[in-house]
Amino acid sequence: MSVVIETRGVGKDYGEFRALHDVSLTFSEGEVVAIVGPNGAGKTTLVNVLTGLLKPTRGDVLFRGHSIGGIGPVRLAQMGMARAFQLVQVFPQLTVFDAIAAAVVSQQRRSLDFWRATRSIAAVRERVAEVAAIFGLESRLDWLASYLSQGEKKLLDIATAFALDPTVILLDEPTSGISSSDKRGMMDTLMEAARKAGIKTLLLVEHDMDLVAEYSTRIVAMTEGKVLADLPPGAFFADPHLAATIVGKPLGQLRA
Repeated sequence: MSVVIETRGVGKDYGEFRALHDVSLTFSEGEVVAIVGPNGAGKTTLVNVLTGLLKPTRGDVLFRGHSIGGIGPVRLAQMGMARAFQLVQVFPQLTVFDAIAAAVVSQQRRSLDFWRATRSIAAVRERVAEVAAIFGLESRLDWLASYLSQGEKKLLDIATAFALDPTVILLDEPTSGISSSDKRGMMDTLMEAARKAGIKTLLLVEHDMDLVAEYSTRIVAMTEGKVLADLPPGAFFADPHLAATIVGKPLGQLRA
């Protein structure tokens, strides 16, 4: 498999506090990698480094062989990596159409007036309709984002990341704020959307270990800013010490 993201001895300090310690990882095409760990493990810092929001204090981060430390999410999206955040980022006074169109226009690097571009250019309209259909939002295109349910807002937030046409996408707690009964439906939608959109690699930060077990092909477990394990799900969940360290309770209680 072709490596798309690589971290080489990455460390990140905040003053005297060391948030990441010598993190070396590779992420390849065809993988769904779950990044897991207790609060304070360094997951958020790692994700921010991977997506160009933070420049590492030490080491380097490569995307398809190019150093991306601190380049920012806009430039990174233009290179082919996008991120959907844990907290819903949609603008409440934009319609669903305009929220998705903003990402489409950004990725196409159009210099035309935004409002004219989104409504008058056929390619933009077609791409918006295509993305909305993937996420089941086609009947909501004229709705203000503020009128959507929490689950629909989450889908819209993720849809805008997909509209950037990435080959790699990072989903930060995609099921947070969603009822337990709806989580698998959300994950099924995301997996199908990734397939339809041609996403090559999917990185997932997720606390629900049942979802991690079901949907990931590989698990990177972190604690105290270090990589504790990098294993396929079967091997990860076969180790009771890992479950106790990462989840805070024995493996047998995960589904309790």
